[in-house]
Amino acid sequence: MKKVHFVLPAFVCIILILTSCKEKKVLVKKNPPDEILQADKAFSDLSEKEGMKMAFIEYIDNEGILLRPDHLPIIGANAIDYLSQVNDSSYKLTWTPVGGEIALSGELGYTYGIYKLTMKDTLLNGTYVSIWKKQKNGKWKFKLDMGNEGIGSRKER
Repeated sequence: MKKVHFVLPAFVCIILILTSCKEKKVLVKKNPPDEILQADKAFSDLSEKEGMKMAFIEYIDNEGILLRPDHLPIIGANAIDYLSQVNDSSYKLTWTPVGGEIALSGELGYTYGIYKLTMKDTLLNGTYVSIWKKQKNGKWKFKLDMGNEGIGSRKER
């Protein structure tokens, strides 16, 4: 009889543990709404029209983070100060979003794609990723921006 007293509470504990442990899944939409890709494209369009500095200052979240070569992460007001000091008069930065997703909550998402940096007669290409947060006013601003060089360069004629 002692075995039944031990086995029954152990069995009940195992059932409770198994039923309370549910796998938590990250809720991500498989096909992102066009709105985040449109925001990324509008960001690039502003960079082409008004310059990289203006576009980044317009689209960075107040607590946004820039990841740049040879720098620790640049965060919030420091990121805005960093962008304010950029002289973008000798080059043009544009990019094309290739894909991304938005969380089911609709608050966060990411985009990635290929950027093009044009300087005089040289064209540099690379990849980028931006993590976006939807603002209370419905506009998307990036929380984190990062790019990688390496797709190649070529001289334009």
